[in-house]
Amino acid sequence: MAPTGKPTTTPVEFRSWAYQLQDYSGGKLDQLAAGPWQVVVVDLARDAHEDYFTAAEIAKVRSTGKRVLAYFEIGSIEDFRPEYPGLRRDAADLIANEWGDWPGEYFVRYYDERWWQRVVRPRVDQALRAGFDGVYLDTPLAYEEIDLGSVQGRDRARLARDMAGLIARISAYAKGRTKDFLIVPQNSPELRHQPGYTAAVDGIAMEELFYQATDERCTEDYCAENLSETRALRDAGKFVLSVDYATRAADVRSACARYRTERFAGTVTVLDLDRPGPPCP
Repeated sequence: MAPTGKPTTTPVEFRSWAYQLQDYSGGKLDQLAAGPWQVVVVDLARDAHEDYFTAAEIAKVRSTGKRVLAYFEIGSIEDFRPEYPGLRRDAADLIANEWGDWPGEYFVRYYDERWWQRVVRPRVDQALRAGFDGVYLDTPLAYEEIDLGSVQGRDRARLARDMAGLIARISAYAKGRTKDFLIVPQNSPELRHQPGYTAAVDGIAMEELFYQATDERCTEDYCAENLSETRALRDAGKFVLSVDYATRAADVRSACARYRTERFAGTVTVLDLDRPGPPCP
């Protein structure tokens, strides 16, 4: 059933969501506002740069009963983001190795105070000003992927603590200004073992628990490990936004069935995230 009116759904009741980061129809959010989803995730900016969605636009989507989350990355930066040129110019040491899977995207020293001051806090502030219901925080996995030669002697265990600490800092900062602001990191559910992480988050988003891009069943050991860690967060009272990348009808049906079994909000969509996936039946 499509939600109507002012958002009243508690997080643990979410069952449907949409995930779109580019190519918004007419540059607007009308398609997402009209859809049946309970949660929608969009970029802070319609052009992924500085054309930020306005408070009026976000309010229009929220008026249909949806929660709207602002997507941005906390462990990496893409070279088309507005902060990138300034970092390259006078804080280049914050930028570490390029992410091989995504040319033009670089992991960063996310534990450095300058990263908070120059990038993360301003993004949270923008989400708060625009009236988003929360933030959708991508690339916590930076703690596993950043080149150890770039992190001033830190090991992976220290980097995991640093990432959990950053998420907790975002949570404390945002909730100190808007009490019910939602904090939703994407992937890396094992961070729940780090001090402060679980208390800081309201939910977790997980990619490819069941199908990897595209239409490839997730059968590796890490798939089972991710599912186990995600279930633990669900059982701790956190909602789960699960996204799989599939187009074959049988795979879409299979993923949707898993969402129902696991009590996850789920969406099956395309890797480009240039359109919302249809809601599961």
